[in-house]
Amino acid sequence: MSKVDLSVKIGSLTLRNPIMLASGTVGYGNEMAEFTDLNKLGAIVTKSLSLKPRKGNPPQRIVETPAGMLNAIGLANVGVEVFLKEKIPFLKQFDVPIICNIAASTIDEYVECTRILDTEETIKAFEINVSCPNVKEGGLSFGNDLNSVAKITEKVRAVTVKPIIIKLSPNVSYIAEFAKAAKENGADAVSAINTLVGAAFNIFTRKPKINNVTGGLSGPAIKPIAICKLFEKSKKIKNTINGLGGINELEELNGFKVGGSSAVQIGTLNFIDPSAPGKIVTQLEEYCSKNGIEKISSLIASYQL
Repeated sequence: MSKVDLSVKIGSLTLRNPIMLASGTVGYGNEMAEFTDLNKLGAIVTKSLSLKPRKGNPPQRIVETPAGMLNAIGLANVGVEVFLKEKIPFLKQFDVPIICNIAASTIDEYVECTRILDTEETIKAFEINVSCPNVKEGGLSFGNDLNSVAKITEKVRAVTVKPIIIKLSPNVSYIAEFAKAAKENGADAVSAINTLVGAAFNIFTRKPKINNVTGGLSGPAIKPIAICKLFEKSKKIKNTINGLGGINELEELNGFKVGGSSAVQIGTLNFIDPSAPGKIVTQLEEYCSKNGIEKISSLIASYQL
């Protein structure tokens, strides 16, 4: 098999391949390491981190759907200080870029989390999850307000030179405008899409299957929407797009890349087959070799209309 260049770039960060593990689906990497060689991957995106530890929502917090899952974990996490003390030492064992996902309730918290984590050399980039409630604005999601996305990006950019990725919400009318706002205020990339809002009811008890009533829908059910949103953004912005939303196999991954994604994130699939990401890396190299593709970057936004 001929050597294929699978590398992609996110700002100043070069990934050996475009396969990333999505935030919230692999914890802090230690469980996943039992099933997949982390050194084969492009990057690991950590579980969302907040300034202080969060217990999250009470169960039931996860419900399987016919084509994916609903979750309302509530951003449960150990907090940045415990993460640096107890989780980073394990991650340092591996030769794989660590990207910290940050969730917050205020703009100041986004900034402070980034500032604290920026001191750790092992952390190579930040993914800013703007699909969080703004407590100062009555709970409206930051990601649904264009000015908030712009301001968060600008403020976080001011405290780090490492790549910044803004994880966008799909629950907006025109996602390209949010991607543009992120880019214009200093983002190196955007991740899209985050989960869609969904709900499910038990027809016998007539109660919600999730204690929080609504949750984030992920998995194959949202894939066509994710690709559509990706295509929408790729026509408007030129900065890196990390595509995610229901990728289950190589063909779907390449569909994201043709639609405009530089890198991709594997999420819900990790719950089904935690060894899948490593397998997909091998399959991707074989696909490129067999089809005469010397650089995986040549597939990005290669759609023809």
